[in-house]
Amino acid sequence: MWIYDKKLQYPVRVSKCDPRMAKFLMEQYGGADGELAAALRYLNQRYSIPDKVIGLLTDIGTEEFAHLEMIATMVYKLTKDATPQQLEEAGLGAHFANHDGALFYENAAGVPWTASYIAAKGDPLADLYEDIAAEEKARATYQWLIDMTDDVDLQDGLKFLREREIIHALRFREAVEIIKEKREEKTYY
Repeated sequence: MWIYDKKLQYPVRVSKCDPRMAKFLMEQYGGADGELAAALRYLNQRYSIPDKVIGLLTDIGTEEFAHLEMIATMVYKLTKDATPQQLEEAGLGAHFANHDGALFYENAAGVPWTASYIAAKGDPLADLYEDIAAEEKARATYQWLIDMTDDVDLQDGLKFLREREIIHALRFREAVEIIKEKREEKTYY
């Protein structure tokens, strides 16, 4: 189904070890509005949406996995040289006591990811409006993350991700219009 090219969708660079920022980024890794929830939401919704927009959900859902990979890389790079004391001071002591350097799907507060984050109503418009809201919430979170760091290299990757959320929201808005047009067409049998 996929062809994997072992490179990130956009280069991830960080200028310094910053476990505090890594903790905040965990929100986009395993949070309700993060990349994993988005990818699974869109790929799941494909089964109850009209054919005209299935490809859109597939494309964006797949891209969200690429974003998840970028966030994981950011967290790894921000913590790889951290001491246990730095991790504890950043609020990551419990995470690293439990998982060492392995990533775990949890949000910035340490709450594990749950399938209840995935919305799927089965109504195309309801699902697409949910998708628009999810993208806008992710965009807002990326902006707050950008504002929380002075690392211009990290900001660069976060700005890329923020811009992709904007594009995804626009594409979902286009899909809403496609569904509305189709709904108003008369069907002849």
